[in-house]
Amino acid sequence: MTDIDKLKQMIKESGRIVFLGGAGVSTESGIPDFRSENGIFKAIRDYGYPPETLLSRSFFDRHTDVFFKYYRDLLMNGDAKPNNAHYALADLERLGKLTAVCTQNIDGLHTMAGSKNVYELHGSIKRNYCMRCHTFYDDAFIASSDGVPHCTKCGGIVKPDVVLYEEGLDYETLNGAATHIMRADMLIVGGTSLQVYPAAGLIEYYRGDKLVLINKSTTPYDSMADLVIHDSIGKVLGEAVGII
Repeated sequence: MTDIDKLKQMIKESGRIVFLGGAGVSTESGIPDFRSENGIFKAIRDYGYPPETLLSRSFFDRHTDVFFKYYRDLLMNGDAKPNNAHYALADLERLGKLTAVCTQNIDGLHTMAGSKNVYELHGSIKRNYCMRCHTFYDDAFIASSDGVPHCTKCGGIVKPDVVLYEEGLDYETLNGAATHIMRADMLIVGGTSLQVYPAAGLIEYYRGDKLVLINKSTTPYDSMADLVIHDSIGKVLGEAVGII
């Protein structure tokens, strides 16, 4: 029996599947991982700072104009489309197999693919709010504005609803994800090195016996998993769910 066959069987036997994903899910849609060597090199070369500095709250407050230049150039991938992994998870939810997607990504591709119950642990580029009057703006407003975007109603700065370094994760989002994982009878973890906390710590809430890790490289949790597949997340989930 191949690993894909094992995964298919585990999915067949499960009714409360949760998916926990990271940057590797989005890189297959052409969205670069800013933590990769290339991402770090580009940030330092073009902006003079590492990504962790550029995406910190203190940098946002002190150098808002530079933040938005980097944010638009690197994080607003408006042309990106969902890949087979996103569509496979949406199909599993429609089939009543999957109860939640918990993602560290901010691109909104899971929702675009059709998933309904998505916990965006680090927020979303699709949501933006005025820091003064809290008026909502979509990502098109940020993309089309020049320099620092300002509210058309009160003139306040419009901030993306994404969790920056030095900011805490939203409690309700984190708690919701943890609750679903705790109740899951199968946890699929994909496209993440499981080294970015607190999101990576969510795996500790899982109490079931069907832990699947799908990642191109090894993770600190490989030895704990019931099934480990080192391959493309889109290919694996696409084949397992039957969309390719």
